Amino acid sequence: MSTLGGNRIDRATLLRGGLLALAGAIALAVVAPIAWLVVRAFDMGVGSALALLASSSTVRITVNSALLVTAVTAGSVLVGVPLAVLTARTDLPFRRFWTVVLALPLVVPSYIGAFAFVSAFGPRGTLADLLAPLGIESIPTIYGLQGTVLVLTLFVYPYVFLTTRAALLSFDTSQVEAARTLNHSYLGAFRRVVLPQIAPGIAAGALLVALYTLSDFGTPAIMHYDVFTRMIFVEYNAFGRSRAALLSVLLLGLTVAILAIESRLSPDDGNAYAGGRRGSTISLGVWKWPALAFCVLVVVLCLVVPLGVLAMWLFRGGPGYSAGGFAFQWSYGLNSVVVAALAALVATLAALPVGYLSARTNGKLAELFDRMTYFGYAAPGIVIGFALVYFGVRYLPGLYQTLPLLIFAYVVRFLPQAVGTTHSSVLHVDRSLLEAARTLGHAPLSTFRRVTLPLIAPGVVAGAALVFLTTMKELPATLLLHPSEFKTLVTYIWQVQGAGYYGAAAVPALVLVAVSGLSMLVILSQEGDDVR
Repeated sequence: MSTLGGNRIDRATLLRGGLLALAGAIALAVVAPIAWLVVRAFDMGVGSALALLASSSTVRITVNSALLVTAVTAGSVLVGVPLAVLTARTDLPFRRFWTVVLALPLVVPSYIGAFAFVSAFGPRGTLADLLAPLGIESIPTIYGLQGTVLVLTLFVYPYVFLTTRAALLSFDTSQVEAARTLNHSYLGAFRRVVLPQIAPGIAAGALLVALYTLSDFGTPAIMHYDVFTRMIFVEYNAFGRSRAALLSVLLLGLTVAILAIESRLSPDDGNAYAGGRRGSTISLGVWKWPALAFCVLVVVLCLVVPLGVLAMWLFRGGPGYSAGGFAFQWSYGLNSVVVAALAALVATLAALPVGYLSARTNGKLAELFDRMTYFGYAAPGIVIGFALVYFGVRYLPGLYQTLPLLIFAYVVRFLPQAVGTTHSSVLHVDRSLLEAARTLGHAPLSTFRRVTLPLIAPGVVAGAALVFLTTMKELPATLLLHPSEFKTLVTYIWQVQGAGYYGAAAVPALVLVAVSGLSMLVILSQEGDDVR
């Protein structure tokens, strides 16, 4: 018996060691492109690097990027928090409907929203055409900082809305009622009692908004607003790869700075989600109609305008809208599905050893490897794409602009989505079930296959679905790495947008929005009965 026990221990130890080595290899593969780019950024020489860092153009795009992140984050908080309060804690009519509809802007990729707004409100857009017969020859420009802030805020505020609403739903309203008995108004009770408790939820959403804004490429490019992502792409196309590499490192530095600021400013959330009884909702009284008007305005700007513009393009479509050799082919949609499915499959397989080890062991290495997989997620997509372009051109020209390199970029970018769901699912597996399987003579691998894997399958599938959906929408990495003759929905939309054939983008844009809409099933299913 002791020999059998020793064999089991040795087998388990060997398996754990093998998994640890595999998880380490995956983590290093994720970090390698970023680390390599940082090292190679100074190939241009110290003097040239310092000159670029101190140049007026670098200072300008740094200021522009900081202004954009600050303005969009503030705007998202100003829009998302009131909407979360209205749908979670008031007697707003049709709260379930508004909860779903106000979260839907997340399904519209911001770059699609951007050129829909340009088409509607640009100098030669629909609004300008309607006003021309009235003698109004010009309207305020939508390009620049103001347009970029408007569009990004409209399509990323749901991050703040959803995280704040989740915090409100878990908040014990008896504290508000206690404050009311002390003669505080609803506004005073919210400021003194509720706001400190839901601050971690607001901060979590604000962090997501800030990181998204800093990494977004499509919207600033369409809005003609110079930020790091746009200038990196310009330098890359101008063959200034050393300059693009250094700008990429600066962009990574800003990303790290945002994470550091958030960690310092984020309040202690130890009591933020303590839970408690729901209590009664707040009566809006005469404010019910202004609240409904606010919800309607947001929905019109976020959904009616972009979807209406896409529908207009669709119904106006015809041979003229496919001019210039930009005829849409359904094979582009098939290509998108294929690469997204392959990326989801590879990411899921890579996430299994990392997520399993981090959930089942307390070792520092397992935790380190888990954290390392998040580097690619925090890094902007254009940085990941450029790092792999740089590496492929220099050392692996046979892999440059091939599907394996493109899929690897997606995995580096979105692996944490699969790791996170796998980790969470493994934590919920009852250890007694595993011990029972072991006492019946099953080896560790057999126990995983027969017991653990079926139990964590829903979480694994959810992670794969998230990777699939985000891959479908990824723009900068796809533009930089896709094979020259391999078009996807994203590359086609970007091509016709750049050429001004907006009508040709109607069908693929609507397909992307429809596929992205599936992600809301994952998000809203987490709220269950709370979506009222």
